Amino acid sequence: MFFSRKPTGPVTWLIVGLGNMGAQYEGTRHNVGFDVVDRLADSLDIPVQRLKFKALTNTASLGGEQVLLMKPVTYMNLSGEAVAPAAAFYKIPPERILVLSDEVSLPPGKLRVRPGGSAGGHNGLKNIIAHLHTDQFPRVRLGVGSKPHPDYDMADWVLGKPQGEDRQLIDDAVNRAVLALECYIKEGPDRAMGKFN
Repeated sequence: MFFSRKPTGPVTWLIVGLGNMGAQYEGTRHNVGFDVVDRLADSLDIPVQRLKFKALTNTASLGGEQVLLMKPVTYMNLSGEAVAPAAAFYKIPPERILVLSDEVSLPPGKLRVRPGGSAGGHNGLKNIIAHLHTDQFPRVRLGVGSKPHPDYDMADWVLGKPQGEDRQLIDDAVNRAVLALECYIKEGPDRAMGKFN
């Protein structure tokens, strides 16, 4: 991996993990975006805990670029309130804002890298699109599986904690998502999609 710990120069990318703050949300399907940022931060040995732009943040070097790691503290459905001010401050264009989120329409452990697109019913993505006034920002979606039957409450499903094989598959996807981020930054969207989708 091409990680170095000491950032030099200006921030050129945002990496935004979506999730909800609080112990009750840790390990839930909805928090896999936070999990990826935490995994990346652990590998770099840098804590993501500086409160800035309504998010816990830290800067790091990834794929030869300076990145701001972000975990919005706004709750999922207001994530744009953290992302837009950070993008404005660092003058980061949408195509350099990488967002990590859970995806119920993908089986557990599957990754979907995209350079842009709709929110697909995800409230965190919806809010970021509203605040950036575009859906043309890259994202890595991590499959968490669909709810077991149609009557099952969607909120209960995404705020539940995966168990057994699902947990293992999702943990593996979190590790692969870290590699996908680096690949996207270093080698571009086509390479990242070809390798990780």
